Amino acid sequence: MGIFFGILGNVGVLKFPDIYTRLQASSKCAVTSLISILLACMFLKGLSPMTGKILVITVFFLVSSPVASHIIARGAWEKGTTPWRRRKSQ
Repeated sequence: MGIFFGILGNVGVLKFPDIYTRLQASSKCAVTSLISILLACMFLKGLSPMTGKILVITVFFLVSSPVASHIIARGAWEKGTTPWRRRKSQ
């Protein structure tokens, strides 16, 4: 599952037209893929000290990833990058 979401995020980065849609695709897929991989590691290790460390890493990533995405999007907005709009067909 995690590898699938990681590949899906890479495809989104290559296919989407502007920074905002690319950022949305990459951040959502990165969070989903890493969380699913870390949860699989937690289940694999069982109840051990390693599980606690993996849980701390998971919570840190859940908190820091949206903040980083927001900072990147805000920087692009302040730089003057406008969101992509679909052209009306005539």
